[in-house]
Amino acid sequence: MTQLVRVQNLTVSADGYAAGEGQSLERPFGHADPGELMAWALATASMPGMAGPEGSRGLDDRLVRDFGNGIGAEIMGRNKFSPHRGPWADHAWQGWWGEDPPFHTPVVVMTHHERPSFTLSDTTFHFVSGTPADVLALAFEAAGGRDVRLGGGAQTVRAFLDADLVDQLHVAVSPVVLGGGSRLWVSPAELEDRFHHEEVPSPSGLAVHHLFWRRVSPA
Repeated sequence: MTQLVRVQNLTVSADGYAAGEGQSLERPFGHADPGELMAWALATASMPGMAGPEGSRGLDDRLVRDFGNGIGAEIMGRNKFSPHRGPWADHAWQGWWGEDPPFHTPVVVMTHHERPSFTLSDTTFHFVSGTPADVLALAFEAAGGRDVRLGGGAQTVRAFLDADLVDQLHVAVSPVVLGGGSRLWVSPAELEDRFHHEEVPSPSGLAVHHLFWRRVSPA
């Protein structure tokens, strides 16, 4: 069975930014308000610890529930894992997610500065350097035959797109305007030379979902 590289539930602003400027320990999304940017997902019944059973059960909820379906590993960039830059001063930082991260698979963190792997609950984080193709080969091995989720941030997703290593994308566009930060695109039309593209407005009015799948498989 062919393993796929999938982007699931990546949310960007109306002007194409997945996070704002000035990321810090206290503000992992920089100047962006994640509650506003991710409102479409946070209002669903399936978003852990959020709206709960009173949340929505429509299209938005279905996409939230699909986050881990068929996924065996995640790739993320250093900036999604940590606000720190450069060589690791120490190894005390273990991510934004506490003792039970939401991934439930191996996570491959793409970084210029490697550090030892560690495990929290059922998630093991590995820190690797190399090209997108090098990192993907390790993630495919860790995924055990299942698909690999490309978790972000925007610069990491863009690097894999530029290397023609992405098979499917779901990008939710929020009506929020950020004006700067980590940008995925100027327009989703940028991907239409390589991907089929469908645009589906959420019934909630909190996002427009853009669904992409590869036109031709890579050689």
